[in-house]
Amino acid sequence: MKSLKITPEKDIDAEKLKEVLLQIKGVASIEIIDDENPESELKKAFAKTKEQLKKGDYETLVNDIFDIITKNNPKK
Repeated sequence: MKSLKITPEKDIDAEKLKEVLLQIKGVASIEIIDDENPESELKKAFAKTKEQLKKGDYETLVNDIFDIITKNNPKK
């Protein structure tokens, strides 16, 4: 999977930019990441986990947790 990082100016309407970019053929999804507010990323992660549990998608949930653990603790 390839991704594209766009850094907008501070006063831009990020939701409007997202709408415009989603209209481009070949754009599958867009995620807005707020580096100044890391709590929003944590909230998204918890929301995703809750949805996975509701759907009974335990395998993906376990894989996500394993990825987080192994990514943050590289072998020495």
